[in-house]
Parts: sequence; C-alpha cells; structure tokens
Amino acid sequence: MLKRVLLLLSFLSTFTLSMAQDGAISTDSAVETPVLTTALSEGEQVKAENQEFIRHHLLDAHSFDVMVTKDGHHLGFPLPVIFYDQENGLHTMMSSAFEHGEKVVESKGGFYVLHHEKIYKTDAAGTITTDADHFTTNEKVIDFSITKNVFMILLTVLILFLIFGSMARNYKKSLVPSGVGKLFEPLIIFVRDEIAIPNVGNKYKKYIGYLLTIFFFILFLNIFGLMPFGVNVTGNIAITTSLALFTFILVQFTANKNYWKHIFWMPGLPWPMKIILMPIEVLGMFIKPFALLIRLFANMTAGHIVVMSLIAMIYYFKNVMAGIAFPALTLVLYLLEILVAFLQAYIFTMLSAVYFGMANEEHHEEAH
Repeated sequence: MLKRVLLLLSFLSTFTLSMAQDGAISTDSAVETPVLTTALSEGEQVKAENQEFIRHHLLDAHSFDVMVTKDGHHLGFPLPVIFYDQENGLHTMMSSAFEHGEKVVESKGGFYVLHHEKIYKTDAAGTITTDADHFTTNEKVIDFSITKNVFMILLTVLILFLIFGSMARNYKKSLVPSGVGKLFEPLIIFVRDEIAIPNVGNKYKKYIGYLLTIFFFILFLNIFGLMPFGVNVTGNIAITTSLALFTFILVQFTANKNYWKHIFWMPGLPWPMKIILMPIEVLGMFIKPFALLIRLFANMTAGHIVVMSLIAMIYYFKNVMAGIAFPALTLVLYLLEILVAFLQAYIFTMLSAVYFGMANEEHHEEAH
C-alpha cells in the first residue's frame, strides 16, 4: 500500500509545475527574424519560470504553498510570522499580511516587506536598495517565524510522538506488536541489532534512544521532501548542521579518557610524532560532523534538483517525445530517491554510532 501511495505521489508531483502559456506567434511570413526572436524569448521565459519553480521547491518559505497556478494564485495556507525589530520591538502576524511579498506591512510604526523570503525594514513605498554586488542593503530583522521547514519539523515531531507513544502503550499490554507497531518494529530492531550493537558495543543502550530518534526523524523528513508540496527540510544546510552538532556534542561529552588520550597524546609513539599528529587528530574531531552534514545536505538537494529539472524539461520542450520520455525517467529517479531517503537516514545513524563507538572504545596497553 505504501509503495502505491508513493508511486501516485510521484505522478502527482509532475502537475505541481506551472504550465507555460502556449500562445501562437503571429507575424508576417516574409519576415523571419522577428519569429526567431519571439520564439527565443518564449524559451527563455519558460526556462526562467522552471528555474524559479526549482528554487521555490528547494528554499524555505513563510507560507505553506502546495502549488502556484498559471495566473499566480498560491494554493496553500499562511504561517505565523514572528520577528523582532530593535527599534519597534516584537511583531506577530500571519504571513498572508505580506501577500507573498507583494504588500508592505505597517506594524508598530514601522514598515516591513517580505523580499526573497527575508523580512526587511523599508518605507511606505516598499523601497528595496541594493549595493554594487546586488545584495539587499535594507536593515534585516531578527526572524523567529514558523516557516515551512519549521512547520514540517514540528509536524514530524508530533507524528513521531503519536506513533511511538502508541507503540509504547501497546507494549505495556502485550509484547506482540499491533497496529503501526508491526510496520516500525522491524526498523527499530534493525537499528538496534545492525547499527547500534555492532558499532557502539556493550554501551549501546546509552545511545540507542538518540540513534532511533535521529534515524526516524531524518527518514520522515526525507519522505516528506519527496511529496508534491515540496518541503526540502534535509536539503537545508542549517538543519543538517544542527543534526550533526547533536552528534558532535554527544561524542565529546560522553567520550572516555582513552578517546582524549588518542587525540592529544597518542600512546606508543615517539613524542615528536605525537606533536605532529595532535593537530591532525584535533582537526579530525571537526571533520567528522562536517562530513555528516554535507553528505545528507548534498545528496538530498542534488536529488531534488535532478527530479525537478526533469519535470521542468517537459514544459521546456513541450512535445510528444518529451511528454513520454521525461515522465518515465522522472519516475525511475523518483523511485531511486525513495531508496536514497532510507539510505541517507541509515548512513547518518550508522556514522553517528561509529563515532559513539570510537569515543567509548577501551584500549588495553600491553607492556613489552
């Protein structure tokens, strides 16, 4: 049943892209140059619309838009906007007040505008100024808004609480899983027996709660990112950085003395070699979480860009061959992305377990 739903969503995602107008070109047949120029401008316009759609899918937003119609109408719902301005204090409103960046909002005597999903101070006319490098120079506010990514994180947390809270209550009554427990128990056992125990060892119980949480949290966010409404949470480097920092902090605060000894003063080596290797080992402490965050961010972002680009090619070429070839290729890559969603959750969890195991490894020095 789950596979059928995901297949259906892959087909539905092809309809989230706004179709370009197919207006006919009318010109004098004796003059060919204007025809070619007009055709080129139409192609460039479609290309720009497709690029805008891909950016819209990848970036965070202050409103939850499922899709945008050809006439510019947004289908979705607004989200709470909360920001702090040093001059005028705290402001709260719904994102609909900005009308997707088309309206200047007056609040507590100040004027604010939503420009490229960032809130800036402006004047009553909504003036946006830029520097020589085309960077916006308007004063930014401190934004605490519930954006689309934050909304999906909170929703994912709520779903995890409901699912695993229900499983915990059922296990108090019987050790035989029921309901959603039949689906998730094999995954829980897999994380425990194939990730935690082999990589952490006897102290796996200290980390199993975190490993299960991080596995299902990333998995659910990856799956949500493949749905037509386009929420690319794990393709946001700020999110993957936060997840990697959790692993990094746990490693440093739960490591034993042998872990620190092998970083700052490796046993069994001459002291000149210890001095040379010490900065390399210290650098390695920070490379590990960096590898975690980049791997998850890059793989999920690249997958989304490829799938969205293939969908956009349908509307760029607008012919029968494109209408057959690109949807078929999109479906194949979409199914591959489902595998990648599970694989990236597994890799992040496994590497975290490996780092925990390294931090708690016992080294027995033998005298020769």
